[in-house]
Amino acid sequence: MLTHKIEHHIRKLLTGEAQANALEFAAHLRANGMEPVRFKNNYWKDKCFWAARCRGEDVCHVLLNGSPAQDKTEPEGWIIWSDDSGSKWYEDAPIDERTREIAWRHVDFGTCGSQSNPAGRKTIFGREFEPVCGSVLRFNNPDTEALECAKKIFAIRKEDILRRA
Repeated sequence: MLTHKIEHHIRKLLTGEAQANALEFAAHLRANGMEPVRFKNNYWKDKCFWAARCRGEDVCHVLLNGSPAQDKTEPEGWIIWSDDSGSKWYEDAPIDERTREIAWRHVDFGTCGSQSNPAGRKTIFGREFEPVCGSVLRFNNPDTEALECAKKIFAIRKEDILRRA
């Protein structure tokens, strides 16, 4: 059903560059075996929140805002979070210097309110940060450069999932 696809919601909630980037990211996820699935636990049930999954495990999360019912932290924007998952996939994975620097600019500092993954000290691509939210990386309204970084990082997460399967 069309309304269950992330692309439908992207077209409905976002415009301009944000819409183009989000649609491109959704296509990238699908083309690389990371299926976006609507996430509807108690907290997220009234929000347009998605988990991109590979073999039943979360690779990343996407929040689309833009309707009056949505959280107004990023009105008419979107956010991508990495999935911590308790794995150490992001600690020292091989990644080029430019991507590493962009990732470091997107570390999700502070307490994110996650009870299952509270803020703490994290090593992210060879560098320690504190306090870091349990989701580790956060891309707010990513531009093209940040989006390319996110794709590389989530490819590492996907490989982590496949390696452990």
